[in-house]
Amino acid sequence: MAVKAEEFVKQLGGAGFDFFTGVPCSLMKGVFALLDRQGYVQATREDAAIGMACGAYLGGKQPVVLMQNSGLGQSLNALASLTLLYKTPCLLLIGWRGYGGKDAPEHILTGQITPTLLETLGIPFQILEEKTIPQAIQWAADRMKQDRIPVALLLRKGIVT
Repeated sequence: MAVKAEEFVKQLGGAGFDFFTGVPCSLMKGVFALLDRQGYVQATREDAAIGMACGAYLGGKQPVVLMQNSGLGQSLNALASLTLLYKTPCLLLIGWRGYGGKDAPEHILTGQITPTLLETLGIPFQILEEKTIPQAIQWAADRMKQDRIPVALLLRKGIVT
C-alpha cells in the first residue's frame, strides 16, 4: 500500500527538512500539491533548484530538491561544481521514471542509468520502499549532516501518492 503524500511530507519535516524547491515530476504530484500550499519554491530548471538549495543551506535550512531523474542529468554540473565541491548538502528526492524498463520510451535509458549517475558522482542514495520510508528519510538527514554532501532518495511509481 502506498504512503500518502501528507504522511510523507510530515516525515520529511520530522527529520528536519524545512526548505523545498525543484521541478515537478508526475510521480510526486501529491507531494508537489501539498508542498505548494506550504511555501514550496518552484524552479525553472533543476540546476537552479540546486543553487537555491545551497543558498537555503547557507541560510540555516535543511533543503530538499525534488526532480524527475531526467533532471538529475540536467543538474550534474551544479552538483559536481557546487554542492560536492563546496560541501553544501541537500536531499535529492528523485522521481525514478523508466524504472524497470516500464514507462514511455523517452524515460527508459535515463531510468536504466539513474543509479549509475549517482554512483559516478559519489552521491549516496537509497531506493524508497513503502515500509522503510521513515528509516530512509532519517538516513538521508543523518548522512547529510555527517558528510555535508547531497544524498538521494529514489522514488518509484506508486510508492507515495
